[in-house]
Amino acid sequence: MTKGKRWRKLAVRGIISLSCLTAGCSLMNKGVPPPPESQPYKLVLVYPGVKVPKDLPLIQAEMSAYLLHKINAVIELEVIDWNAWADKSKMMRAAGEPFDLMFTAGWDNYASSVYKEQFVPLNDLLQQYGKDITDALGSDFLSGSQIHGRNYAVPTVKEFAQSYGLLMRKDLAETYKFNSTGIKSLDELEIMLRTLKVNEPNISPLVGSRFTNALLTGHYDLFASNIGIAYNSNKPQAINITEDAPYIEIMRRMHKWYKEGLIHKDSGTMEEDQSWHFIRNGKGAAIGSPLKPGKDKEMSVSLGIDLVQFEALPPVTTSIEATGAMLAISRTSRNKETAMRFLNLLYSDPTLLNLLDWGIEGKHYVKKLNSRIGYPEGVGAGGVGFSNNGWMFGNQKLAYLWENEDPDKWRNFERFNDAAYKSIALGFFFNSEPVKTELANLAIVDREYQKGLYSGTINPDTTLPLYIKQQKAAGIDKVMVEVQKQLDAWVLLKQNRDLQHAEAR
Repeated sequence: MTKGKRWRKLAVRGIISLSCLTAGCSLMNKGVPPPPESQPYKLVLVYPGVKVPKDLPLIQAEMSAYLLHKINAVIELEVIDWNAWADKSKMMRAAGEPFDLMFTAGWDNYASSVYKEQFVPLNDLLQQYGKDITDALGSDFLSGSQIHGRNYAVPTVKEFAQSYGLLMRKDLAETYKFNSTGIKSLDELEIMLRTLKVNEPNISPLVGSRFTNALLTGHYDLFASNIGIAYNSNKPQAINITEDAPYIEIMRRMHKWYKEGLIHKDSGTMEEDQSWHFIRNGKGAAIGSPLKPGKDKEMSVSLGIDLVQFEALPPVTTSIEATGAMLAISRTSRNKETAMRFLNLLYSDPTLLNLLDWGIEGKHYVKKLNSRIGYPEGVGAGGVGFSNNGWMFGNQKLAYLWENEDPDKWRNFERFNDAAYKSIALGFFFNSEPVKTELANLAIVDREYQKGLYSGTINPDTTLPLYIKQQKAAGIDKVMVEVQKQLDAWVLLKQNRDLQHAEAR
């Protein structure tokens, strides 16, 4: 079979687009040899995005042309809108839909998916096909994402910690000379927001309820529905944080900010995309966010507005941060070896990684000085036909930096990781199955109260007693007993492992 007939046969079967054949995919034009005669395996990668990119078929064709040569595979990228991601991805896993790889994270049902056996253990596959992954990640990343000593997903090479605070429009921060270096106390942030309120009456200083959520995550290592460990605790003792003094004080401050007009009046009903819409349209100044070195630069690129970040709390590392962005292999994959070989390429092959992250050079981005990249002339974040969140995939040290990013980004990440406080429960993942009914009931209670409390809309002094009473009725005490039982077992197992490692040395 001639090369041309071979490519056309693949196009007819939907593996490579006909437009790629007629227009000529860039990777094909660069001399990628024809694929071997054996049947290529079609990988399906499922992940969330702001929207389905209009140039997705073109990217699939480019990646498939490249992967045919590398691992005799082609790829389908299934992008699910962030607003539908939680429900749809959960349904796909539960229904046993056929796909190969899925984005997951500690904050995105990673542990529950593992306990339900929806992801496959990867240790043997890593040893056989994942050398570049293990070399890039190192022992900390790999062990920090393990459940009972097994890897069920591979983390992105990025930050291993999170700090918490605000992302603010850069023009406003510069106008009022807000200093973004160093950690700000809540009192300092309050002064900044009040300055904006006085001088910019048509702009809401703080939009949405994410700032409160970020503050709570910066105070507690959370395992299930308001149950976690306070970072200032020296023992693994689970508590209901809604009864803890720092939680109550945070809610009181948010209510005070709301009454002063520092928080937008509709924040209690806003979704995250609505909050960002306010910022982009000049109606809002800042939004709460987990932070890392350069988070403001990354978000500036993806949103098309210049932002600057203000930390409210120092960085911490928990099991959630250790598993902040990962790819797992589904139990429904028909070729787990090829799936792992694809994963390994994302940690070793910059051509493939940058194609998945940013698209095609010259069309979706252009090279600038020192291999930095930017949007093509006349095209902004909203007009480009393809772009992903780079933090979601592979070895980000191989990804091109955008022209607005710090050239020392990765060294900054290493310093950030080293400086972070490590939770005493790092490596613990709660199995929610024994109390799934109680957690479902608690989720209903949380939906009733949380956004109002987090946005400052409702008075915590009158509302918290009602919230706690309904938590009790929904079964939070039973959940806390189960959390503590599993936590105690994990501590004992960890102590035994540490002892074995010490004896082995």
